Amino acid sequence: MSTTGGETGGAGDFRLRDLEPGLSTMRCAVLAGLRSSPKHLPSQYLYDARGARLFERICEQPEYYLARTEAAIMEANMESIVDGIGPGALLIEPGSGAGAKSRLLLEGLVRPSGYVPIDISREQLVGLARAVAARFPDVEVVPVCADFTDDPDLPAVAGPVRRRVVFLPGSTIGNFEPEAAVEVLRDLRDLCGERGCVLIGVDLKKGREMVEPAYDDARGVSREFALNYLRRLNRELGADFALEAFDYEAPYDARRGRVEMSLVSLRDQAARVGGEQIRFELGERVRTEWSYKYDLDQFRALVERAGLLLERVWTDPDQLFSVQLLRAP
Repeated sequence: MSTTGGETGGAGDFRLRDLEPGLSTMRCAVLAGLRSSPKHLPSQYLYDARGARLFERICEQPEYYLARTEAAIMEANMESIVDGIGPGALLIEPGSGAGAKSRLLLEGLVRPSGYVPIDISREQLVGLARAVAARFPDVEVVPVCADFTDDPDLPAVAGPVRRRVVFLPGSTIGNFEPEAAVEVLRDLRDLCGERGCVLIGVDLKKGREMVEPAYDDARGVSREFALNYLRRLNRELGADFALEAFDYEAPYDARRGRVEMSLVSLRDQAARVGGEQIRFELGERVRTEWSYKYDLDQFRALVERAGLLLERVWTDPDQLFSVQLLRAP
């Protein structure tokens, strides 16, 4: 699907570019993951409208240190961050979500030339675009509904652009295995282009006692977020998953530095997905997401392999999280 539309005629104007993947794309990706061994589900489809709202609730849970720590780092170091970016920047945000931190950044930037949020959840994307366009009437807002890993073509903005800044907060880079993360960083380097930069959030290694509750909170919001994936497949692909026959686990593998979020089959069973029957054994895990943690030297190595230069690193006093400025050489 490829259409351009939007809202015009007053505060909150924006142009939407709609490249949302169709159901056939989702069906192929989901079935490919469920046919593999071990089974997995592509994480981008966690974010239908309800999934996006549930993720925002996860970010509000007391165990979820990532969101509040990153925001505190940005607030404490905004002058330095803005100085590193410079004036006249076009802000591009892959996987924008609710865009809380991009709004914080736009408050600090000097004469930003535009804002291009990219997200697969159209409802949340439109809400973000409307809010940003109303709050920053002098900033051109051009939302793109797409899976950012598909390298979508981005529309141009009308005004002059001094440099492109790609903003990837929230430890999104941790959702990719290290080799894939290098490829994502290379894509971001290409996206920001000559004289551009990447501002990125990177979660740092820490103890299991802090990491695991962040991904499996006491109120069960993370569990509901994962199970909502099956609800979506039932609704959109005509699947027949029995939600009560799956549980959720998110153990932290300290050796590999990653959390593996999975749905776990509570019995031997089968489900029909996109017209195909998929069997699950008792105790079988179906991965929905990774979340990798890095120390600063490990992430620097990925950055260098991607052909980027590490310019600045900001952390909180306890070194739980980092915000890093990368420069295209």
